[in-house]
Amino acid sequence: MRRLLIRPGAIGDCILGFPALESLKADYTEVWLPSSAVPLVQFAGAVRSLSSTSIDLAGLGGLEMPPRLYESLKSFDSIVSWYGAKREEFRQAIFETGVPCEFHPALPPAGYAGHATDFFASQVGAPQGLSPHIEVKPAQCRNSIVIHPFSGGVRKNWPLENYRRLADGLPLKIDWTCGPEEELPGATRFADLASLASWIRGARLYIGNDSGITHLAAAAGCPTLALFGPTNPAVWAPRGRNVRVLHSRSLTDLTVETVLAAANRLLDSLS
Repeated sequence: MRRLLIRPGAIGDCILGFPALESLKADYTEVWLPSSAVPLVQFAGAVRSLSSTSIDLAGLGGLEMPPRLYESLKSFDSIVSWYGAKREEFRQAIFETGVPCEFHPALPPAGYAGHATDFFASQVGAPQGLSPHIEVKPAQCRNSIVIHPFSGGVRKNWPLENYRRLADGLPLKIDWTCGPEEELPGATRFADLASLASWIRGARLYIGNDSGITHLAAAAGCPTLALFGPTNPAVWAPRGRNVRVLHSRSLTDLTVETVLAAANRLLDSLS
């Protein structure tokens, strides 16, 4: 059985979908997903970035499917796709290949009350209650705390000044990190998420907003303190044995003292 899994979305969405994807592993499994998440998939025989496949051209404006894409899709016995659920022309293009394909919504519906990982698992009959896991070796074990003070949306960010005040009160050295387009003097940056995951895994604790990097930290097995504001943590919180979530609908109401106390409690529980 040759199976293709197609998973679009932001970093956190992809990571929360990993248990569902891994449950679909076949004799040969290939995964197509955003380029940033490619280094994180460990169970597949091959992984490709969506941008390298020309998938966005399939059925676009009545154009013929690119021949290489058509031949690639035809080589599979089964396709499960979270891409194209709302693109009728793409679904038709897949249908014309003759390859059986399941299409699933890439996000839970509005008002969904369960966890996103369970939603994705339920779509494919996978077990509930699983936590995404990315097996990484710590690049270097450090007696420090990693802070990533950004996310994909300003409304989800606890104020940077609060993070700086928090860092002053924490009992360990602080390792700041940020993405290539985020400005943070003195921060450590990485070219790929696998290297970042390994580096985070070597720290005692990770603290960050509702972001893909926070999901990465939790999935890599680093104790994680996640700060949630407008997003519902019941649906989108990172999962893991040593994950704690602080939630305030207005992040400006979340005090430095509250976060500091939560961080210290989590550190104490790990001793």
